Amino acid sequence: MPPKFARLAGLGAYGACAGMLALFASIIFLTRHTVTGGITSDLSWLTWISLGVVFAALIAVHVAIGKQLMHIGGDNGPTEV
Repeated sequence: MPPKFARLAGLGAYGACAGMLALFASIIFLTRHTVTGGITSDLSWLTWISLGVVFAALIAVHVAIGKQLMHIGGDNGPTEV
């Protein structure tokens, strides 16, 4: 992969992390318990924890891939993780 494309892909991986954080924040906002409606507080917590684990794993993978791509983008070549 050319270094220019690797750097761009690495920045895209970091951008995906920001998008996932925004998506998780919107899920928290939409599933909170309010006076006028929403789901119960127990189900809210269960939803937040279960989706938080999934989003944390996805973000960790994107950060690891992004680091490798940024390393390749710096004309250093691939390395072992």
